Amino acid sequence: MIRTVHASDIGRVRSVNEDSVWIGATRHGYTLGIIADGMGGHLAGDIASRLALNFIRRKLEGLQPDISDEGLGKALSDAILEANDTVYKEASSDEKYHNMGTTVVAVLLNGPAGYIGHIGDSRAYKVKDGTALQLTEDHTLVNELFKNGQISQEELENHPRRNVLTRALGTDAQISVDLAPITLNPGEVLLLCSDGLSNFVSTENLGKVAGIQEISLEERADRLLQLALLAGGGDNISVAMLEHQEEASVPEAKGWDL
Repeated sequence: MIRTVHASDIGRVRSVNEDSVWIGATRHGYTLGIIADGMGGHLAGDIASRLALNFIRRKLEGLQPDISDEGLGKALSDAILEANDTVYKEASSDEKYHNMGTTVVAVLLNGPAGYIGHIGDSRAYKVKDGTALQLTEDHTLVNELFKNGQISQEELENHPRRNVLTRALGTDAQISVDLAPITLNPGEVLLLCSDGLSNFVSTENLGKVAGIQEISLEERADRLLQLALLAGGGDNISVAMLEHQEEASVPEAKGWDL
């Protein structure tokens, strides 16, 4: 069974938490997890992330049972693309929301297998035996510079413009979604997070903490938040974790209280 937990913290610097995070089960038993990290002035980032997350939840809540693997991926991609339309139209309708947007990383599972969809620099990692493997590629300016050989790995991690996005949800009428299949074997963890975690906690430490099976998933999530806070807490911090456990368990979040 898939055990889940999610947590978020405003951090030590920001006055508003512009992250939105949710994870739980849909009406017909799929597991859905979403993290959106908003951006924009005058609380626009908060609005963008909530709009995107709530739209994706509503779109997938009634997803019918027995959908094919390809159908599952298409459903997730379509929900994210339609969420882009929703945020873009809202941003275009009010000057104070001009150019607001959000990252999104989401997973939709049927049992232990499904798809990850993402736009921006919120990430997904698979954790196995205490080691984290990044599954998503950041849509950022510095990552493009790194891929083109213009900056080094060290420069990538410390570049002053590392948060400049090349792709976000809601900022453009047309957008593309990166989609990847995922299967969790027993004992493996899928970790979704905003850059408030990944920018302040190393991949090595993410894997070590998320992989401690001797403590609860809730305690592992809290420890990750605390590590980011101890590192300065310079951004909102959000994490969602899904673990394939041998014995039956129930997701932490229940219902659809929108």
